[in-house]
Amino acid sequence: METVPFQNGETVRCCAWFDKLTMREVAFQESRKLKSCALLALSECAYLPHGELVEPRTANSSPNPVSFWCLGNCNVRSSHGVILRLTMQHSSTQGMTMELGIYTFAGMSPDPATGVAISAHQRMQNLIEEMVLADEVGLDVFGIGEHHRPDFVISTPAIALAAGASRTKNIRLTSAVTVLSSDDPVRVFQEYATLDLISSGRAEIMAGRGSFIESFPLFGYDLNDYDELFAEKLDLLLKLRASERVTWSGNFRAPIDNLAVYPRPLQDPLPVWIAVGGTPASVVRAGTLGLPLAVAIIGGEPHRFAPLVDLYRQSGAKAGHAPETLKVSINSHGYIAETSQAASDEYWPSYEVVMNKIGRERGWPPSSRAQYEAGRTPRGALLVGSAREIIDKIMLQHSYFQHDRFMLQIDLGSLPHVNTLKAIELYGTKVAPVIRKELGGVAKTAAAATA
Repeated sequence: METVPFQNGETVRCCAWFDKLTMREVAFQESRKLKSCALLALSECAYLPHGELVEPRTANSSPNPVSFWCLGNCNVRSSHGVILRLTMQHSSTQGMTMELGIYTFAGMSPDPATGVAISAHQRMQNLIEEMVLADEVGLDVFGIGEHHRPDFVISTPAIALAAGASRTKNIRLTSAVTVLSSDDPVRVFQEYATLDLISSGRAEIMAGRGSFIESFPLFGYDLNDYDELFAEKLDLLLKLRASERVTWSGNFRAPIDNLAVYPRPLQDPLPVWIAVGGTPASVVRAGTLGLPLAVAIIGGEPHRFAPLVDLYRQSGAKAGHAPETLKVSINSHGYIAETSQAASDEYWPSYEVVMNKIGRERGWPPSSRAQYEAGRTPRGALLVGSAREIIDKIMLQHSYFQHDRFMLQIDLGSLPHVNTLKAIELYGTKVAPVIRKELGGVAKTAAAATA
């Protein structure tokens, strides 16, 4: 057995393929070289949790580099039988950091056991407590979504975020999302500029077209104009943040003739992210504009979204934007408990209610426990499990996307408040420090976050 030591927080990136008969050289970054081992029979992008022994598949003639992650000590069997013991990770991820956050729709679905839903007043108080705890345990971002229906309490995220701003010190506060297509960009800008002043520069806007459509008839918009509304209103929003005084005209709003818009935010510019669900045209728009991209992955296999993220970065580069400005966030459903089985059992009842309710509205087949458990597997979209499992899954997804932010939706439906708080605590104290360490970032502690 060969022992190959690397610094913790590194990724090995190999630059050639091997087969079981040919021993070619594997060149690592920073001129590190390892000979006489056939690593390249690994899958194109594999993540190796602590202690896993992998028997790689037979290599092909692909010239593409292969990358893999390993936490702690892992044994990797080469295609000709040599076992490498890797303690590592090494690569371009050295020194990277990832923001870790939470987003919520503040749901009020009836409890599956009792049929009773929490009151809007109590749900709002719980939401503020969740924001405070997320800040105290050192998480980076808290997002609140906009809905206009009885099973969600928040229709105006900026107001709820402002309530949280008065009780928190460090955590960034964002919509998740603002349904810009059915809103007035002037009011959106004013609301989040105000939030930015209240929070001392912690506000963000995550703008999207909306997967729920209740706001369109409520505010007098035609769903046939779904795409055009978003494009036009995003154009105005970006002009408002770029200049105090604006002249603008469009098809869905009264023109603005050399008028000033106040207040101005503390941050310049006020961050605006584009939220997408997987439409190529949407990621191209975000990349072309040089805006950060938030990708919602709530089903299927996350690695299938990697081409969309690549398309976003390619579009941004083509438009002349620096790579470091093209930020990516991955937003997913998830829950953390002390054990994997506890997490699965505690999250399933509320998950089943919410997903099947939405599914009935949209013509989806019912969600089964078997499908839910499949989503919890390493290649599934659900991040439901122990802290160790969530760490492994976030790192696996980072090997796909190299993303800058990860947002977890914990409090789905009628999940008890005490469970939500415990999951937030585990996320901030058990998951986040390990992720930051593995990516080479400086770990935030609860003490630092509340100092």
